[in-house]
Amino acid sequence: MMLYPAMSSLTKHVPDRYFLVNVVARRARQISEDAERDEIQLTEKAVTLAIHEISEGKIDASDIKFK
Repeated sequence: MMLYPAMSSLTKHVPDRYFLVNVVARRARQISEDAERDEIQLTEKAVTLAIHEISEGKIDASDIKFK
């Protein structure tokens, strides 16, 4: 089974796999909260959208706020 996007394209922007999981989860939560607040129905899952944003270089670890 092949994963898309490839892990290598994700680790270019967030080098540590374990940290990548946290970045994806936090970004997915932000996407979900924004969609709910703006009453937008997502066509894809928030995690999928977050992964694609990271893969495309739109988001990296420095963009995510950790409490």
